[in-house]
Amino acid sequence: MSVLNEVNKEVWDQIKSKADQMLAAIGEKSPHVAGANGIYDDMRIDWWTSGFWPGILWIVYDMTGDEKYKEAAWNWDERLSARFLENNYFDHDVGFHFLPTAVIKYKLTGDADAARRALFAANFLAGRFNTKGSFIRAWNGDMLGWSIIDTMMNLSLLFWASEESGDPRFSHIAKAHADMVMKQFVREDGSVHHIIRFDPETGERAEAIGGQGAAPDSAWSRGAAWALYGLTNTYRYTEDPAYLDAAQRVANFFISSLPEDSVPHWDFRAEPEEGEQIPRDSSAGAIAASGLLELADVLPDPEGRLYATVAKRILSSLRDHYGTWDLPEHEGMLLEGTGHKPAGQNVNVSLIYGDYFYVEATAKLNSWKHRIF
Repeated sequence: MSVLNEVNKEVWDQIKSKADQMLAAIGEKSPHVAGANGIYDDMRIDWWTSGFWPGILWIVYDMTGDEKYKEAAWNWDERLSARFLENNYFDHDVGFHFLPTAVIKYKLTGDADAARRALFAANFLAGRFNTKGSFIRAWNGDMLGWSIIDTMMNLSLLFWASEESGDPRFSHIAKAHADMVMKQFVREDGSVHHIIRFDPETGERAEAIGGQGAAPDSAWSRGAAWALYGLTNTYRYTEDPAYLDAAQRVANFFISSLPEDSVPHWDFRAEPEEGEQIPRDSSAGAIAASGLLELADVLPDPEGRLYATVAKRILSSLRDHYGTWDLPEHEGMLLEGTGHKPAGQNVNVSLIYGDYFYVEATAKLNSWKHRIF
């Protein structure tokens, strides 16, 4: 269990108090979005965000030692794994399902069943690899050649599986996908695409698609956050400096694009609609802050300290201007998340993954070292 840094203890106490409120209200629900009413929804267990609520519980348990969080988180990996035996919607995001449930459970408790479930999920993810295009296929249905930047965050499941099983094939696939991302997704200026479509038969690139960004050539901020964090993770596992260089390029673009309060707009190249402000995405800020802390950790001073300083500035702004600490009836932690602006879905809401990465990043500032991603 981590020892709290006194400078951040007040912040952590705030999080713990909110986690207690969430536990009482959410229970075994699978939350994704809390809208204007402040109440989190309850999605199907194989929806891509279902691992983040138990992930919060595991982190709070590890930081406090309070068994109630462990008990509430304990059976999530079993519930998720059972869905594999039924019709399901699992896809490239199984890392988001099993890293914050099965893998962290195994790391903290040594539970062998949790490790087995996580390895099963890693096999599933590896099976989505297209050898012609060197990409892990996104989503299901007829999108056979689609790849998205979000998958970078799921590669940690493959790297963990290689370390745990001793089988290098998992890491081979993860590195091949990351190499493709550096070539096809990350632009020279550090901005990133959300979706690249390949010909699934030949592996040739067909087109870039805007997806949740404003346009194919725009700069969706959450995509940049996924990229800088995922590339940093890949460097941590491989020690290949090419991944570190790419992570820094994306991080530098992200930082240079931040508005005055350091919480990103939903797309760095979005134009405001008439009479409206460009919506923020607090979730992108939280993800990027956690990734920047990882980047700072693998770099020497003073270079690393610069990234840590920005991460702290983002987290401070999120806490002071976007938090729900004085709204006990609101089940989320962070306001002003943006899910899918082009589709008009989930704008100015609380998002469970924003809450998760805010908790994760704050725990890192309080000496937490049991990395999930």
